[in-house]
Amino acid sequence: RTSMANHLIRLNDPIKPLLNLMWEVQLEAGYLQGDETRIQVLKEDGKTAQSDKWMWVIRGGPPDKPVIRFDYDPSRGGKVPVRLLDGFTGVLQADGYGGYNTVCRESNLTRLGCWDHARRKFVEASKAGETKKKSKNTAPTKAEVALGYIRKLYAIETRIKDLSVEEKTAVRQEQSLTVLNTFKDWLDKNQPKVLKGSLTYTAIQYTLNQWDYLTGYCEDGQLHISNVLAENAIRPFAVGRKAWLFADTSQGARASATWYSLVETAKANGLEPYAYILHILQHIASADTVEKLEALLPWNVEIKPDSVAN
Repeated sequence: RTSMANHLIRLNDPIKPLLNLMWEVQLEAGYLQGDETRIQVLKEDGKTAQSDKWMWVIRGGPPDKPVIRFDYDPSRGGKVPVRLLDGFTGVLQADGYGGYNTVCRESNLTRLGCWDHARRKFVEASKAGETKKKSKNTAPTKAEVALGYIRKLYAIETRIKDLSVEEKTAVRQEQSLTVLNTFKDWLDKNQPKVLKGSLTYTAIQYTLNQWDYLTGYCEDGQLHISNVLAENAIRPFAVGRKAWLFADTSQGARASATWYSLVETAKANGLEPYAYILHILQHIASADTVEKLEALLPWNVEIKPDSVAN
């Protein structure tokens, strides 16, 4: 196991030029999603083994060239998105974490929020003891009413998922904005009626604070109502973390970022990950020009069904 881990770490440098090309293509897009999750790294300068470090994910790219970038950094500060998104102009979708504020301000990015996160807070409030209904005849709680509005927004998205970008924009302008305006009036009216510090109050406050970001998706049919694509991209890492628990060194964490980037980007482009990585390993040593590296990008690779067996 140690030998295999060391092989992956040593291969990190030869594969880095290929990844850099992927990042350049990703930054050409006008719409990206970001997310981050914890990772424990035992040996990190200036950090204790128990302290949180972070695996960042940027998901997006041109429609026919999706890229999923994993990047390890011991910090969760705003300087990390600034580094990852250097050169990007367009729309950045993320949750309400303030670490994305700096890059949005410095790069003049349009910030987009995530309704999944807002909904999650109302779900937590609905499940808590403070919002449980006492009987079938009890009126719905405020958290449940809020979830009703959010369900209407998602129902619209389900109905329009197969429409063109222009058609999606038109429906959102006509239908989604109507629901959103009604919901906003309800939030403003009910916020003073909720006990401060309660989960329902927290959910309402979060939604109101994020309102401009949460409603921005209605402006363009290419945009999504939530950050779910980035969350789905980071989920395999979170699941794997339950098995391997931690990285020993920062070099190992960065190598993990490299291999997760390759695997998830291969999947996003319809390639079988093992076959794609095998193809890279067979050709990366001779890729001594930019043109040869570009030929290894997932959207330029055509892998025959029998290539893995051979």
